[in-house]
Amino acid sequence: MKLKKFKRGSQGRVVGFVTEDRAYREKLLRMGLTLEAEFTVIRTSWFRGPVELKVKGSRLVLRSDEADGLEVEAL
Repeated sequence: MKLKKFKRGSQGRVVGFVTEDRAYREKLLRMGLTLEAEFTVIRTSWFRGPVELKVKGSRLVLRSDEADGLEVEAL
């Protein structure tokens, strides 16, 4: 499932990475988006805008293309 399918207040878990770009995957990992990391969607934007998440006690804003690099599941 893609992160853009989640609505504000939804909770989910990272289950994988869609991108094969190792540097990009490492960037996501450094931001706290590790496998099995749980998150809450704080805010979404219209028309492929950024998504704000709460992950491991921190807030994180992902551009639409960054969010598309994650495979997630709903909790």
